[in-house]
Amino acid sequence: MNPLQRTQTPDGKASTENHSDIIPEETTVCVVGLGYVGLPLAVRFDESGYDVIGYDISAETVDRLDEGIDTTGDLGDAAIADGEVTFTTDPATIEAASYVLVTVPTPIDETHDPKLDYVESAAETVGQHMTAETTVILESTVYPGATREVMGPALEAASGLDCGEEFSVGYSPERANPGDEDHGLRNVVKIVSGQTDAVTEDVATLYDHVVDAGVHRAPSMAVAEAAKVVENVQRDVNIGLVNDLAKTFERLDIDTEAVLSAAGTKWNFHDYRPGLVSGHCIPVDPYFLLHRAKQAGASPDLIEASRSVNESMPKHVADLMVKALTEAGRPLADARVLVAGLTYKADVADIRNAKIGAVIEELREYGIEVVGYDPLLSDETIAAHLDIESRERLSFEGVDGLLLGSAHEDLRELNPNIVAAEMAKPPAIVDVNGIFDVTDVSDEVAYRRV
Repeated sequence: MNPLQRTQTPDGKASTENHSDIIPEETTVCVVGLGYVGLPLAVRFDESGYDVIGYDISAETVDRLDEGIDTTGDLGDAAIADGEVTFTTDPATIEAASYVLVTVPTPIDETHDPKLDYVESAAETVGQHMTAETTVILESTVYPGATREVMGPALEAASGLDCGEEFSVGYSPERANPGDEDHGLRNVVKIVSGQTDAVTEDVATLYDHVVDAGVHRAPSMAVAEAAKVVENVQRDVNIGLVNDLAKTFERLDIDTEAVLSAAGTKWNFHDYRPGLVSGHCIPVDPYFLLHRAKQAGASPDLIEASRSVNESMPKHVADLMVKALTEAGRPLADARVLVAGLTYKADVADIRNAKIGAVIEELREYGIEVVGYDPLLSDETIAAHLDIESRERLSFEGVDGLLLGSAHEDLRELNPNIVAAEMAKPPAIVDVNGIFDVTDVSDEVAYRRV
């Protein structure tokens, strides 16, 4: 199906417009990038009746998907095995698609500048194989203006086609929360945008078939791009505030959790808790906006300050462990600490961008021996990312300190005093996410939480 028709604008130039409702059974969608964003997207479009091509450069990923294995851990193997998505590493298959959805990573470099190499590479691949009148939609997080200024020209250069006359681009940021059944692709409002109003309507029609919560039409791609980064900037700033408060109250010997619980009795108090800011979004997205702002001569001081506070938290957590061990009378050079919960968030088997790694490095600076445990990760994964010894089962024997990281369900069920009884005496525990109720912890335990 050709979703676009050629018309004449008042100045006589050709443009593209939506001419009919999209019929899923007659429409081919290609998802480029089959990670935590792309794979659920491909599966959902398949469930909605579209002919779906799932393209990825990783032969290992495609092979596992062909075997019916859910490579994200969020969907379940049945969703992959029972679906009809065509998984492939062959970019020539892109030619069959009317819509191409680009869902590649957009990290930052060592200087915190955005790296759009994956977007440009994906655009080059798509451009080499797409046909005229294709609509290419970027879902990756970028700075405002990047879809028009980076992806569009890259597609033009690779395809030899004119953006806006022979093909269209749009932007629709991913907003699903990995591991959260209540906030997945289907039940979170989808922001949609296009280079023209007609393209926006076309993109809205496309996504309206797969998102039960509906779509929000942004007035421009720049607005949609900015909205995505602002969602996580807001969280970063609020977490930065409570992290700053936590560090202050630690100095004042005041229980931060007790303060927040008391303040939370006011109807308009915003409920945020201190901790490590990990993952692929909150600690990354603010830098996209900062990058664009500085290009324009702006200085978002609050955003920068929040980033600084949150980046200081691994050292703060390590310092809490040092204080707890010292309080327990354990010499740091002889101390052995078990770090339990290593992923970037609770109940999600993803260790990438987990700030617990920075905490471990800080502990090593003090000469502390560190071992790890995570019920969701293999020993090989832990060793590859953190280079530490890991335990296949949770045991507290032979450790002087326990650092509770990501609050997995298995860890939330622990009894603090049973844990302490198994540890060397006297035990030291640092609880990053407040898994334990402080009133349940014995006075014999050197216990601290963020």
